[in-house]
Amino acid sequence: MVAPKKGKNASAQSKPGRSLALILIAIVALTAGMFASGHKTPRLGIDLAGGTSITLRAVPEAGQESAINKTNMDTAVEIMERRVNGLGVSEAEVQTQGDRNIIVNIPKGMNSKEARQQVGTTAKLYFRPVLATELSGADATGSPSPSASGGATDKATDKATDKATDGDKATGGDKATDGSTPSSGTPSDPASASATTQGRAASDALKADPSPTAKSSDGASPSPRASASGDDATAKLQQQYAALDCTDANARAEAGKGAKPADSTVACGQNAQGQWQKYILGPAAVDGTEVDKADAVYNTQTAAGWTVTMKFTDKGSKKFADITGQLAQKQSPQNQFAIVLDNEVVSDPYVSQELTGGNAEISGSFDQEEAQGLANMLSYGALPLTFKEDSVTTVTAALGGEQLHAGLIAGAIGLALVVLYLLFYYRGLSFIAVASLGVSAGLTYVIMSLLGPTIGFALNLPAVCGAIVAIGITADSFIVYFERVRDEIREGRTLRPAVERAWPRARRTILVSDFVSFLAAAVLFIVTVGKVQGFAFTLGLTTLLDVVVVFLFTKPLLTLMARRKFFASGHKWSGLDPKALGAKPPLRRTRRPSRPAAGPVDPKEA
Repeated sequence: MVAPKKGKNASAQSKPGRSLALILIAIVALTAGMFASGHKTPRLGIDLAGGTSITLRAVPEAGQESAINKTNMDTAVEIMERRVNGLGVSEAEVQTQGDRNIIVNIPKGMNSKEARQQVGTTAKLYFRPVLATELSGADATGSPSPSASGGATDKATDKATDKATDGDKATGGDKATDGSTPSSGTPSDPASASATTQGRAASDALKADPSPTAKSSDGASPSPRASASGDDATAKLQQQYAALDCTDANARAEAGKGAKPADSTVACGQNAQGQWQKYILGPAAVDGTEVDKADAVYNTQTAAGWTVTMKFTDKGSKKFADITGQLAQKQSPQNQFAIVLDNEVVSDPYVSQELTGGNAEISGSFDQEEAQGLANMLSYGALPLTFKEDSVTTVTAALGGEQLHAGLIAGAIGLALVVLYLLFYYRGLSFIAVASLGVSAGLTYVIMSLLGPTIGFALNLPAVCGAIVAIGITADSFIVYFERVRDEIREGRTLRPAVERAWPRARRTILVSDFVSFLAAAVLFIVTVGKVQGFAFTLGLTTLLDVVVVFLFTKPLLTLMARRKFFASGHKWSGLDPKALGAKPPLRRTRRPSRPAAGPVDPKEA
């Protein structure tokens, strides 16, 4: 028998304990993370655990009844699905019902209130300049005026001060910075100025006015009264603003209702402290459909933390440059623009320079969830139709406990049959297979439990089916390797060389088989939606884990067992008995007869 070559492979063969230690460390770390997160069980989908069902009805704009068509409904479904599912696999279902209804099913455990906000914000998205703002209703003290020149008690000026000092996102501390090349300038307050240009900080790109007295650049008050033409529309707008109480839900719903993009309007928005602000907003400067892309990005180059980057279309780039150029010449709060969705201000960043190039960044005291939420609204805020929430109901599990129990029993029966077959056919080797199945099942359970809070993965019945199918895929990998080892023994080799010689051929077969399964799962995940994605995701995950378990657990464990007398001697219950396998006698080398020494030839022999 030719000994294995010395080198990397020989070292790996002689130290299988390293691989076993590695996978043990991984299991312990993942399990500790599961307990630390507090999510000790996988999150269940709506078909197993129930949830919330939202029915939305499409409402066309006046004179545009033809807008309710299959194309627009499909587009709305796609946008809503992206809103509630984001990057994860949260298993929220969004589908049409009839020709004008959309049904959104949200699994139990998912933030149904947030999801309702995501699918309910279906009006147009606009960027409007801020003319005046102050705290509203019970959140305000005294009798605030929209004018920012009323002194320290003026809520609008208090808000401007908060922006410059705290940088709070919801109270106006958001900063819109140019994502391309910032213009040169000298901010009056360098400590509060920041911008991003191709990943580098530029301290001269932005500035905030720390003065408690906010006036426009020409010295006039930013109050609408100072620039009002005295016509009835302006007077009516001022009356609406004075009477608006944003702490009243009905008042918020009516604020700005019916206002056209070209009109000035009033609106409400909530700050980070949970207080309601009211606004007077100018005509829409940029439409939400002119935002090409928005992303939440963690800025590692500066201390900005989580920011929201925006990329505009060509048309939107010019409009955005125009409005930011005008706002940059004014002082707080008139250097702000409001991002308005469903007549509600979701953010009100301020600028101090013209932002050109079609790229911009909003920075403030965002956390990850807030940044992603704002980016989501900017990306998918403008639906082709307006939708009305017809009903919101809490639903029970579609299948119920009995169906889930029956499915788990079916899976247990299948697993038991696989184990019995392994015991009958492979005997001692079956314990290695069963241990590998246990490791694979443990990793699958822990990872699924962690994926619930991280990417929103929800385990539905098709996903359970995918996990059951994976039992066969994983067992097949063990069988391929065991049969390769048994073939080597049939050729007359002893166990330890047979284990190492069988591994390269078995490894190729296992990788090819798992690659085909993973490719099928990936294609199925990409081209399907809803519950089928859960099946594909689980199948792909368990296929990857099969490779990890076979390489880091099954192979090293068999290498160690081959050194034990029970397996190495070919015990009849080991599953590796040479006689039972019909092994050939070992090939032995025979010496050739030695030639006689050279000398005189005997005539008789000749």
